[in-house]
Amino acid sequence: MEDAVARVVWTGPRDVAEILLESIRPDDPGFFESEIVEDGERVSLTVVASSSDLSELRATIDDILACLSAVEGSLEALGE
Repeated sequence: MEDAVARVVWTGPRDVAEILLESIRPDDPGFFESEIVEDGERVSLTVVASSSDLSELRATIDDILACLSAVEGSLEALGE
């Protein structure tokens, strides 16, 4: 049973959301659920992780945020 849940929500263009999602899929398979929801021209990428162990949850979220940040920064640097 999960005792702790963390949710990360990113909002922006669909193409970037798809790239971001692909960047985290290999990182922690099975440790989180993700969803892209469209709202007009923008979408929301939601990542939800849960665990009965807070340190495990923190490690998972830290990994996810590090990947998302690195990819988003790279895309910005490339002018995407």
